Amino acid sequence: MMISVIIPTVNEVAIIQSRISFIREHGGSAVVEVIVCDGDSDDETVMHAEKAGAKIIRCADRNRALQMNAGASKAKGDILYFVHADTLLNINFVSDILDAVTKGFDSGCYRYVFDSEKLMLRINAWFTQFDLMFCRGGDQTLFVKKEVFKALNGFDESFVIMEDYEFLKRLRKQASFLIIPKYVTVSARKYVDNSWLRVQLSNLVAFSMFRFKMSPKKIKIAYKKMLNYRHDGIRN
Repeated sequence: MMISVIIPTVNEVAIIQSRISFIREHGGSAVVEVIVCDGDSDDETVMHAEKAGAKIIRCADRNRALQMNAGASKAKGDILYFVHADTLLNINFVSDILDAVTKGFDSGCYRYVFDSEKLMLRINAWFTQFDLMFCRGGDQTLFVKKEVFKALNGFDESFVIMEDYEFLKRLRKQASFLIIPKYVTVSARKYVDNSWLRVQLSNLVAFSMFRFKMSPKKIKIAYKKMLNYRHDGIRN
């Protein structure tokens, strides 16, 4: 079984090369490719990703669902592994994923920790061990068999935010899912740019609007009004 790592990006020049190098170093021959799906970055993300050996797919829109679908459509691997650029993978990600699939799991994610020792962020991360939808999200990475992803028609591109939750909701009705009892490391940059309380409130508002089936565009507008961003790539 081969793994295609798919990374949606917008203005990630500061970290993309190191992330790809890490994947290449620890992925070995099982990682058939690293696909960077760029949402029209204003910086040199694409150039740095190419230098690091990634396959590039250029997308005109900054829509993470669209970007990840574009990557999946070109992927050669049997397993798709969706990774946010600011998430540092577990060093054993290949063996963890292949072991999970061998045991019969169609999909899964990791728990996470933040690259910060702040108490409230450590508490946030502690909850990712529990199998609750509110505790999931794209930052934890997502592996899924390509055949399963295709059967579900991928991410819903109308979800300009919360696309990971919408996909997980459908995925878990149709496929087996494992929360790997290990950790990836997530950047705390959103909390640096905003207070912990502000981020928590924005997450709660977005998740509540999602649960009440409100328009993804309205959710995105509400979410962006509550937070400051270091670039234009909306994150959730």
